Amino acid sequence: MKLGISTYTFTWAIGVQGHMPEKPLSIYGLIDKAAAYKVDCVQVADNLPLHLFDSTELQSIKRHADNLNIQIEVGTRGLTVSHILQYLKIAKLFESPFLRVVIDAKDYHPSLPDIIKVLRELVPVFEKEKVILSIENHDRLLAEEFNHIIHTVDSEYLGICLDSVNSMGAGEGFRQVANMLIPYTVNLHIKDFSIKRVFHMMGLEILGTPAGKGMMNIPEVLTQLAKYRKCQSATLELWTPQQATIQETVMLEQQWADESISYLKNTIYKYS
Repeated sequence: MKLGISTYTFTWAIGVQGHMPEKPLSIYGLIDKAAAYKVDCVQVADNLPLHLFDSTELQSIKRHADNLNIQIEVGTRGLTVSHILQYLKIAKLFESPFLRVVIDAKDYHPSLPDIIKVLRELVPVFEKEKVILSIENHDRLLAEEFNHIIHTVDSEYLGICLDSVNSMGAGEGFRQVANMLIPYTVNLHIKDFSIKRVFHMMGLEILGTPAGKGMMNIPEVLTQLAKYRKCQSATLELWTPQQATIQETVMLEQQWADESISYLKNTIYKYS
């Protein structure tokens, strides 16, 4: 299994609306970070949308990544036929083994039958192009619904991008989700976390942590994934808490990334 970083490893450095750093991290800078870490890949997601780059710039990005021996994994948000076919072309350009997709987008929340209808139209094209369509468990849908989607569409070119925290937004714990979706997982988002009761005891907070410092049993997940031999890469993502200034936040994010990669490089190849 390959190890990589993401545009969601350095979310604050790339820029959050209303909290932009003085010099936002570019896609070239992100690739340089991956090379410095000596990891295998960079996942470019919807917070740095690749379709906004023209073809000349996309080719330049690919050359930069190729020169540093970094694989680009392509990601996006919004499961519509036209949008996903646009991103399939980008995935092919970057020779991305899969296209990671969050189903929902702003003002777009398709029903389960509509999701299946769209996927049935898309999957034959992905089969022809030999790119896996990897849908991410993300907040709204339950694990059993993702399981239903996978079984109903029934293609080796449709899989899961398994995120360790997102499904808590749908009221499901990670162990429950992982047990159901690990057999179909082609990409793992390692986003470690802690859950703490608030001071007045009436509620819980889900907080990010560096990898290996939280409640995610990373060795166990990697061991389970290894049994199925489908997961191609593990991608570090971080929920770094906002600090007093954007500069302090970016510095903490970098510190967490450094700690996380150090931990994961000593862990991922051991258990996967």
